[in-house]
Amino acid sequence: MNYQEHFLNSAISEFRKYKGMGDKTFAQLSDNDFLWLPSENSNSISLIVKHMVGNMLSRWTNFLTEDGEKSWRNREIEFEVPYTTKSEMLTAWEAGWQCLFNALDSVSPENFDHPIKIRNENHSIVEAIHRQLAHYSAHIGQMVLLAKIRKGEKWISLSIPKGGSEQFNRTMFNN
Repeated sequence: MNYQEHFLNSAISEFRKYKGMGDKTFAQLSDNDFLWLPSENSNSISLIVKHMVGNMLSRWTNFLTEDGEKSWRNREIEFEVPYTTKSEMLTAWEAGWQCLFNALDSVSPENFDHPIKIRNENHSIVEAIHRQLAHYSAHIGQMVLLAKIRKGEKWISLSIPKGGSEQFNRTMFNN
């Protein structure tokens, strides 16, 4: 496996891990939980997802041939009008991720060095992917924190729960 294939496989794996964190978070929430605002200047999980989906569709549609900031995107409205149901939000969430994975599937050794434009700035494919991976992981972290606060004691940890490190390490090291 060459560097390019290794990088793409690694990036796709990381995107899938973060999508999975989002999926596991959503599974713990009701329709009302998605719309909950901890304060009036905050974003709900629904608004964060709407922003992520808008970004994904803009960045990854015609990834290799068009600027990642599409003229049809209205970023400001992504933070104003939330999805109103869990079902609506999950349908959009899946469409955004499908667009991302389809775009990454289109990258090959023949086009790996093709410059990617985002807001009229040139990026390498590596830079563009890292930019979006960092962006999405930050927002998924926000959603996890909002969900954890909202659910309180009912929250089921997505990673090693508090007090569970020793047992986790014993399992990992077969001790």
